[in-house]
Amino acid sequence: MTDWLSDGLSAVYSFYAPDQPGLGTLAILWMIAEARRTGLPYVYLGYWVPGSRKMTYKAGFQPAEVLRGGSWRALEASQD
Repeated sequence: MTDWLSDGLSAVYSFYAPDQPGLGTLAILWMIAEARRTGLPYVYLGYWVPGSRKMTYKAGFQPAEVLRGGSWRALEASQD
């Protein structure tokens, strides 16, 4: 499911079953292409829990930022 925002697309509800790798990545690649096609500057990958097998693929998309303590900060590759 993708939410359309004024400045981008949101994948808040996106995750995949670990036994079917690649589905989450395909969803994000589609959203990146769609954001570019429509001129939207951002793709929000939604919730990400470090160490969660269902969300690991999200950390592979760089550059990325996470909201911590009310501020957006760069996601370091070592945090995945």
